Amino acid sequence: MITVFLLDDHEVVRAGLRGLLEHDGEIDVVGESGSAAQAIARIPALRPDVAILDARLPDGSGIDVCREVRSVDPSIQVLILTSYEDDEALFAAIMAGAAGYVLKQIRGTDLVAAVRQVAAGHSLLDPAITERVLERIRRGTANEPDELRHLTDQERRILTHMAEGGTNRDIAQTMNLSEKTVKNYVSSILAKLGLHRRTEAAVLATRLLGRARN
Repeated sequence: MITVFLLDDHEVVRAGLRGLLEHDGEIDVVGESGSAAQAIARIPALRPDVAILDARLPDGSGIDVCREVRSVDPSIQVLILTSYEDDEALFAAIMAGAAGYVLKQIRGTDLVAAVRQVAAGHSLLDPAITERVLERIRRGTANEPDELRHLTDQERRILTHMAEGGTNRDIAQTMNLSEKTVKNYVSSILAKLGLHRRTEAAVLATRLLGRARN
């Protein structure tokens, strides 16, 4: 069984999603919420395979919830569900570590297929779009925010992996470094950005990269 958590501020929407997913027979909705704050508290405790999060909520956004949840448990895969096509929101979702970003107009069978795909560890995001977002971090540009200019090339690469939701162990394996070395780089990045937590770095990076695009 694939376990799923639902976040949407409309009860009717949650009921519809629950019925659609559980009709499949191999998907179990283990929890749901109508607020970002409640979801942040409940999802790590329930540890679903997939969290389907509404992009826009009265007390926050599904992207914020995604970032917080994956900072606690990167094994939880996230699908951002939205009524709007928004490039900036898509970029923010990628930065937060979401595995997919789908419109609410999606067909029911396609949503079930999407849940199965991300539960299996696959991404629904267009690699070309993902690369465009991550390239904002990697490259130095004339209009790049001052905060990012302070980072070395290696620190930029580390920040890229942090933005993708990678743990120190994940980053160490990908970059062929020791976990201790990665930990030192992360500490340096946070210090240069004037931050204390990894999640804060992802939030700041999203804002800075959005500014660099304009």
